[in-house]
Order: sequence, then structure tokens, then C-alpha cells
Amino acid sequence: MNRRTLILLAALVPVLAGCVGAAAVGVGAGALMFTDRRMPETIVTDEGIELRAAGRINERFGDRVHVNVTSYNRMALLTGEVPDAAARAEVEKLVAAVPNLKSISNELQIGPVSTLSNRSNDVYLTSKVKARFIDASQFSANNVKVVTENGVVYLLGLATQREVDAAVQIARTTGGVRKVVRVFELISDAEARRLDPQPTANKPAAQPTP
Repeated sequence: MNRRTLILLAALVPVLAGCVGAAAVGVGAGALMFTDRRMPETIVTDEGIELRAAGRINERFGDRVHVNVTSYNRMALLTGEVPDAAARAEVEKLVAAVPNLKSISNELQIGPVSTLSNRSNDVYLTSKVKARFIDASQFSANNVKVVTENGVVYLLGLATQREVDAAVQIARTTGGVRKVVRVFELISDAEARRLDPQPTANKPAAQPTP
């Protein structure tokens, strides 16, 4: 199955499934497939993992916890706040039961739920770090996912050592960032070249028949 076919299938997910969750997966995944190092079906799987995990956590805890689930290449990062160690362990157990997940990085902190102001600042820091990635032009910003929680920046992605080092350096020197945590899956330069989308070669225009 070629890449274009997979993209079309992803776009059809919401139509076939007929539900809001599937619609979010199909639309979000389709927008990323042209630039992401993950396989198209893995992008769809990651968004499905996030939706299912968030639903299970909300059903069990409601607003007693603040948990963000970020899945990248079927590895889930848990960030946010929970009231105690028991809740932290239970959240991880709920997420671990989601199908297709490979591993979990549990970075949940025990403490009060963060304020709206704190979360707004985290959104701002994420945007700031991503903008600096683009300005630096040392690697494709699409290859590094940024998650910020209470001023701590988590960096995810399929990245080479050079890209990891550059991303960490840029993130840690961004004003307002308290700490940088690496959650990368390290790949070789050769693997990166294999995974990166290849530009479409320009074909010569057809000549009119005399």
C-alpha cells in the first residue's frame, strides 16, 4: 500500500467510523502525513491512543487530576498533576491498557492541579520554543514535538543525535523554560534520510504534438 493510499484511507476514517473521535484522528493525522517521519498509520494510531487514554482517565478521575497524554511512535508521555502516588500509578495502569502502546514515560507530578494561568504560559512556551527551532534552521521543526508542563519542556520525536543536541540546546536557552527532558527515539543519519519525505521531482512539461 503506497503513501497516497494510506493518506486517503486516513481521511476516510471519520466517514467510516461515524464518530467525533475518529473525525479528530482523521483530520489531524492527514495534516501531518506529508512531513512526519512516522508512518501514516502510526500517526493515526498515536492520535487514537491519546483519545482513548484521555477518555479513560477522565471517566475515572474527572477534574480531580490534570493529565496530558502525548503519544509519539506508540510511546506515551504522561505529564500533569495528580493528588497522590496511588493516583499516579492508577493513571499509568489505565494508559498501559490502551491497545497498540509500546511504552510509557510517566512524568506526572504529585501536587495541586495547575491553574489556567500556568497552562496558558505553557502554551506560550511551547510556541516560543517551536518558533526558535524554525528560526535556527538547524533541523526540521516538524521532527521534534514539544510538550510543556509547568515550565518544563519535554522533547519527543524520531531524531538523530545532532538534531537532539540542537533541539535541547535551543529549548534550554529559551526564556522561561525551567528544565528540558528528552523523550526522543534516537535514529541514525541513514535512517533519518530514509524516513524523511522525499521531494517530488519536477517532471518536464509535455511537448505538443506537431
